[in-house]
Amino acid sequence: MSTEFERFALNGPTMGTRWSAVFHATEAPDASLTTALQAAVDAVDSSMSTWKPDSELMQLNQTPPGAWMSASPQLCAILALSLQIGQASQGAFDIGVGAAVNAWGFGPARPAPDSRVIAALTGPQTALATLEVDVAGGRLRRLQDVQLDLCGIAKGHGVDCLADVLLAEGIENFVVSIDGEVRARGTRPDGSGWVVGLERPERDKRILARTIAVSDLAMATSGDYRHFRSHGYAVVSHTIDPRSGAPLQGSVCAVTVTAEHCAIADAWATALMVLGETAGPAMADQLGLDALFTLRRPDGFHDIGVGAFAALSNPSIGGN
Repeated sequence: MSTEFERFALNGPTMGTRWSAVFHATEAPDASLTTALQAAVDAVDSSMSTWKPDSELMQLNQTPPGAWMSASPQLCAILALSLQIGQASQGAFDIGVGAAVNAWGFGPARPAPDSRVIAALTGPQTALATLEVDVAGGRLRRLQDVQLDLCGIAKGHGVDCLADVLLAEGIENFVVSIDGEVRARGTRPDGSGWVVGLERPERDKRILARTIAVSDLAMATSGDYRHFRSHGYAVVSHTIDPRSGAPLQGSVCAVTVTAEHCAIADAWATALMVLGETAGPAMADQLGLDALFTLRRPDGFHDIGVGAFAALSNPSIGGN
């Protein structure tokens, strides 16, 4: 058996994008590892997708208000975590935005914003006051007909599931990702951290803004520059402000958050982006979160770093 470490990169499709797992080992992994990784993210997608009519989440969305529905432990856990972060963020993260997501053309219902459907929205929809999660009993219910959407946390949870598979296989040093959500464990063979790139939030091109060496943490980025729609003369972001039921309007174009688990980082990146350039950094500082806010201004992009990101604050990282 060789004692030289070799780099392995596994990947596959999930949630409209791809997952990846990178690690070093002295021998090639068995094909069953790729199968297990794919099965882990497939289980998340089958449970939490709004694009699969038969997913657990969509079944819950169709269950009559007040009726309990039996659910898997992972869906119960993620819904409970969503409510917890929703409360901690004072409603900035709220999974009850499904109707607004569809109305604005970011869900499976329609490919573009529909002004008539948007006008018919009855204002903010909240899961905080309408969703009950019985984790111990494995059951859920909605008290009102609020459409739930887990796009702000499901990919992060999928990354955590990839990490769990590798750890169960005895692989201690790795980096796994889905889209812009990443979780790193341990180091590379030379003892250095895993290098993760952060993009400049340009809508029409992909430019690397900086790289960060990470180890034993998860990182997630929420932004307005990859998924957006045209509506009239405006460009609207896929991130819905649960307080208004409309896409975000503001100077913050990206927020990156690190945490122990990627689901937590994913949800908080969304919440802090919703809170904006003043309340967002203030809440991150108050809660001890490590976060990097990127603002889009007429003279370029500006960064505000909180916690471990404070040293990355700068007046500008390039022009629009």
